[in-house]
Formats: sequence, C-alpha cells, structure tokens
Amino acid sequence: MKILVIGLDGAAPELLFGDERLTHIRWLMEQGAFGRLESIIPPITVPAWMCMATSQDPGSLGVYGFRNRKDHSYNGLGIVNTKSIRELTIWDQLAREGKRAHIIGVPPAFPPRKINGVCVGCFLTPDTGSDEYTHPPGVKQQIKDLVGDYPVDVKGFRTHEKDWLKEEIYAMSRKHFAVVRELMRRGDWDYLQFVEIGLDRLQHGFWKFHDPYHILHEPDNPYREVIRDYYRYLDEEIGTLLELLDEDTAVLVMSDHGAQRLDGGFCVNEWLVQQGLLVLDTYPREITPFSKLSINWAKTKVWSEGGYYARVFFNVKGREPFGVIDPADYDAFREDVKARFEATTDEHGRSLCTRVYKPDEIYRTVRNVAPDLIVHFGDLYWRSIGGVGYGVCHVQENDTGPDDCNHAQHGSFILTAPGSSLSGELTGAHLLDMAPSLLELGGYDIPDTMQGRSLLRGNGATPVFDEGFSRTGEEIIRERLSGLGYIS
Repeated sequence: MKILVIGLDGAAPELLFGDERLTHIRWLMEQGAFGRLESIIPPITVPAWMCMATSQDPGSLGVYGFRNRKDHSYNGLGIVNTKSIRELTIWDQLAREGKRAHIIGVPPAFPPRKINGVCVGCFLTPDTGSDEYTHPPGVKQQIKDLVGDYPVDVKGFRTHEKDWLKEEIYAMSRKHFAVVRELMRRGDWDYLQFVEIGLDRLQHGFWKFHDPYHILHEPDNPYREVIRDYYRYLDEEIGTLLELLDEDTAVLVMSDHGAQRLDGGFCVNEWLVQQGLLVLDTYPREITPFSKLSINWAKTKVWSEGGYYARVFFNVKGREPFGVIDPADYDAFREDVKARFEATTDEHGRSLCTRVYKPDEIYRTVRNVAPDLIVHFGDLYWRSIGGVGYGVCHVQENDTGPDDCNHAQHGSFILTAPGSSLSGELTGAHLLDMAPSLLELGGYDIPDTMQGRSLLRGNGATPVFDEGFSRTGEEIIRERLSGLGYIS
C-alpha cells in the first residue's frame, strides 16, 4: 500500500470541515475518518512537522522552536535545520523495510535530507537559485525545467499590499503542486509527503478580513472571501492529486496546528522589566529588539524570546555565566514566575487566561537547552513581543509587521485507506498519533521510539550541533523568520 500525506500548514478544522463546496475534502471525509487534531506544545510549524514524522514530542527531539539555545550563554541561539533532527522518521522506517519516499517542503528540510528517494527543501532554504536544495542534486534542474524559479516562501510577507500578497501566494502554491504532481506521476515511491505553506501565510495576512470577531475586522471589506477561496483552490489541487492515485493508497490530509484571531501582542520583556526580573543598564529611547538591549546580567533573573509563544529563561547560578538564582531556590522561583504569568491581564485589567507550561512536566524527556517556562499568552489569542521601549505591555501592531492570526492548538486530519476500519468523526487524536497510524495501515513496523498511538488500536497503543547553514544563508533565514513573526 502506498501512503500519501497532504500537509496543509495551519488548516483550521472549522474551515476545512465546514465548507460543503470543498468537494474533494468532503469525499475523503466520507470515505474515511476525520477530526480535530491536537498539536504539540508549542503548536508551531517547527518542530510540529517533525514531531509528526518521528512521533516524538519537542522535548524528546530537543527542538523547541525555530531558534534554540545551543548552550547556556546569553546569545548562543541557532536556527533549526535538518541536522537538528536525529531521530527516526516514518520515511526512515520505510527505508529500513526497503521502501522509497519523496519528501517535499516538510520543515525543516535544509540542507536537503539524504533519503531513499527525493527530498525538496522547505521555506528554510535560503535561496533556491544558489543553494543545493534537493536530493539528489539533479532534481533541482528538473524542477527548474518544470516551473522555472521555485519559490519556497513569499518574500516580504509582512505587508499591507494585500493584492500583491495574494497573487504571490497563489503563484507559489501553483508551482508547489506542479512539482508534487510530477513526482507522483513517476510512481517510484511508496511514501510521499509534502507541506503547502501557502495556507499559513494567507491566514496570517488575511484573517482580520475573514473573521467578524477580529478586533480589526471591517464588515463588507473586499478581502472577506480570500481565505475561503484559497481553501477552495487547495481542494481543487487536491482533486488533481487524487486522480493520480490507484486504489491501493492511503491518504492523510492534515495540518500541524490550527488558526485563530490575534487580539494583540504582549510585550513580555517590557513586563519582565516592570516586574524587576529583567534589569537594563539603560532603558532604550526607542523600541529596541531584545538582542540589542543593554542588559545587566548580574542583576537579571529572567528574560524571554518573543514569537507566537514566549520562551522564558532563568539566570541560574552555575548554569548561566552570570547566574543569580540559587539552584536550591529554582523550583520555588519557577512557581512564583509561573503564577505571575498566569495572572497577566489585558489592557483593561481582565485576565488573559495565559497558559504556562514546564517542559519537564509536558514532555517525556527534555533534551538540549529547553526554556524554563513556555508561555501561551491569552491561550494564543495574544502573541509574545520580545522588544523593549514600548512603555506599555499591550500593543496592537506586531513588532515584525502586520499579522492577523496566531496558531491554534488544534489542527485537522482526514485519513482514508483501503480496508481501514476507521470512519466518521474521531475525537482525541493527537499529532503524534499520525505516524504510528500510517505505519500500521501500511503493514509496517512501528518503532519503539514513537510516542503516539495508532488510531487503529483505540486507546492501546545532547546531540552535536552542525550549523548546516552558511553565514549568509543563516542571516537570510533569520531575517525571514523575523519577518514572519516567529522571532522578535
């Protein structure tokens, strides 16, 4: 049995399942099982897609976001790449059983994975023109012959030029699907997975026009149908893929997380300064990114990285270079800071309902340098702003440009396979369950390292860092991630 995984980054269940005009999606739902898919904590593209592929949580992978601390210094942050992931994936397991896989745009996919099949880089590829972004390398020229320049993302994504943005996303997606169809037609695969990032980009750019509950929503605006129209476009593209399949193929349509409105930004380091936990030598006269602040580390206890969620770090004696928190006080101090975050309010004094997580309590194991706390402001209706100089803790405009939505904890899945007993709407499915379910459907062994359970079984069931990027390539990706809002 072949396996096709159609990844729609950020597909929201209420939109994917609720529109009867999505005829191919509705057909897949009728043929198999579907439902909301609980994502990991934090529910972001990296590491979510690799958590799906390995069926391991972020702590076990040692990857907590697009940027991770490489050591306990104050500036040792590295951008994740393929070499950051050492664990066995679903396509690795198929290779162990003599099968071939094609992987297109599954983050992180730069440098390209040397798999038993074809790998095409994701949006973390610095430049598809100058960089080798495919395995084997010759596939790069084949893609160029097919579609010309191959975009992995939309440059200048944070923009008020909405007509331009929409056209760029469609142009990118059309090329992505053309490449997927070409690889599918070859027939030399047993497992094929791709991720279309265009949906995530479109939702971040147009959610306020679509959602009447968004604080900036304008009724009868000219872009109110842009998001739903793109879902219909994706449905049409999916239809062209289904036409290429034989009857002995399992199909999984899934997202790594969902989407929801963004009510504002919480300036986490500004708040830490007010709490006396982050001490500056001088308060900036203008809005300043965290990396450019003058910090008194000898007096600072806590700092944070901004993004769609907050990664909060403590300055611990014997761990950080100028640590001030006694290790004996660590647990009590962490409880205190957790309680302070949970008590945060909006600009009107109303509770934000902020969720705070301890990595050692939510992950099976904790590898590499994890945050001391993970914070979802306003249950992800608010994002984390890392800069200082606002003078307030609540802002409406994103620090990296316009952004209409944040990630939601639940994405979507539809799973159909010949002979499968799974049908109708299922509840309780988790992102980590997808790989074991696919392996069991295909008759493959499920590695002991996988943490999820196969849906078919009901309820049963410090690495060495290699940078991977050139200095120029890493700077390109750093700027892109900043523009996309993943770091601030």
